[in-house]
Amino acid sequence: MTVYVPEEFSSDEADVLRRYFTNLDGPVFALVNLPEVVKGALFARYSRSPKSLRRLFLDEFVNDLDIEGDESIDATIGLERAEDLYEKVFLEYGDDSVAQLGGVHLACEQSSNIMTKILEWGRLMSYLEQSTRYISYDSRLGGRYRFFRDPDVLASSLGTRYVGDMDRIFDAYSTAVNTVTNHVRDTVARDPDDSEFVYRQATRAKALDATRGMLPAASLSNLGIYGTGQAFESLLMRMRAHPLPEARHYSDLMLHELRKVIPSFLRRVDIAERGGQWSEYLSTTRTDTSELVQQLFGAVPTELAPEVSLVDFDPDAERKLLAAICYSHSHLSESTLLDRVERLGSDEKVALIRSYIGDRVNRRHKPGRAFERIDYRFDVLSDYGAFRDLQRHRMLTIEWQTLTPNHGYARPDLIESSGLGPLFDDVMDRSARLYDAMRPQFPEQASYAVVMAYRLRYVMQFNAREAMHMLELRSAPQGHPSYRRVALEMHRLIADEAGHHAIAEAMSHMTTKAPELERLASERQAESRRGV
Repeated sequence: MTVYVPEEFSSDEADVLRRYFTNLDGPVFALVNLPEVVKGALFARYSRSPKSLRRLFLDEFVNDLDIEGDESIDATIGLERAEDLYEKVFLEYGDDSVAQLGGVHLACEQSSNIMTKILEWGRLMSYLEQSTRYISYDSRLGGRYRFFRDPDVLASSLGTRYVGDMDRIFDAYSTAVNTVTNHVRDTVARDPDDSEFVYRQATRAKALDATRGMLPAASLSNLGIYGTGQAFESLLMRMRAHPLPEARHYSDLMLHELRKVIPSFLRRVDIAERGGQWSEYLSTTRTDTSELVQQLFGAVPTELAPEVSLVDFDPDAERKLLAAICYSHSHLSESTLLDRVERLGSDEKVALIRSYIGDRVNRRHKPGRAFERIDYRFDVLSDYGAFRDLQRHRMLTIEWQTLTPNHGYARPDLIESSGLGPLFDDVMDRSARLYDAMRPQFPEQASYAVVMAYRLRYVMQFNAREAMHMLELRSAPQGHPSYRRVALEMHRLIADEAGHHAIAEAMSHMTTKAPELERLASERQAESRRGV
């Protein structure tokens, strides 16, 4: 499908890796025979490291493990008996809940940023993705810049141009990262209480934040996934129906590796009248709906819109919230409570809400599920980089449109003050022209050419409890400026446009003032934990 750049391991390293990874030469592999805490720690470190997971394991983890007795471990011992049991329960009886009881840690490496969003679709899975905030993407793999090379595109008349334009974009990104880093260090003084290491990390992170908009969506990323058999089954069927060739190829790679660990849970994927029909249904409805929408609205021009719009909320939210607060503490029906709370005086209503919220010492202290009674729906038009971060909030409804250059781009002030405005604009222009050239022949792959500063339209719908979690987290001082701005505007609209002042005030850990160096406090905390 594509040119994967495999790593080379010594014979001793390979002997160790075979005990813990389902293959040593592919981009998709599962982790086995490791304690859960080690797998979790590996994935956590993975998101901030330029290394592959197998190399990271060798360099930073294997020396802390007792591997002397691992040579005799065979992950298939006992598998046949378990297969017989699950065959009876899962296939004969159709008990899907059985497939929720077996989980796998799976690594997907060297996938495009477009692909990572497809992988991160499922709500009931956990993900850790390589971060553009900690890793400079001008490092190379196999002597080449790290961008996805679709075989069909490379074999076409556009292949040479695609590689050439991508190389020029990465050249510009590399120049910009170094220039902006130097500019930040020239203009932001180091606090005498901060070590040189903390200062350099925080200033570098600020430069990477400012320049990530120059990275194309084809940029390669590593992604760690943990999910149950049922969650992987659903994801694989959806990927098989996806129009992007990379997604369909990765679904085959993932299925091959997962079958080494939880084969019973994934048997329905290949059954024509089960998984085959499911994937066909998803593909057909997607294609038919897309064609009809294009017929109906394809000629309507794109309109100007604010970055964040509150498109739907409940005017009766306060009454419903009060009734929901009272419900579990009473013996009355909800309809009765809805009627009764409407008769309360304003002081009584305020007292109820305040008692339910309590004293929130930190943002992890959240009120209960009564806040799930209220929903908000936002239409967002942000740069693709901000979307990448906000999309990972899974306990909500999010739908996004195709990434194109049609909505324009956002240029950070730091790019301008560093004197890189013309270079940045040149990258935007090159990206848009490559997209336009690719779209007639490769409508799905054309999005690879679009850099992350271009805006994407997406809708987010969530309840007030999820709003409290997401908006407080994404407005935190260490947050990227592009998604901090979205979070703060959502909070303002909940208070001012919806008029839900009590709910907005309950989000008492919003951070409205942007720090000079977003990652400085986090770097200080990390150094303190290291005992430096």
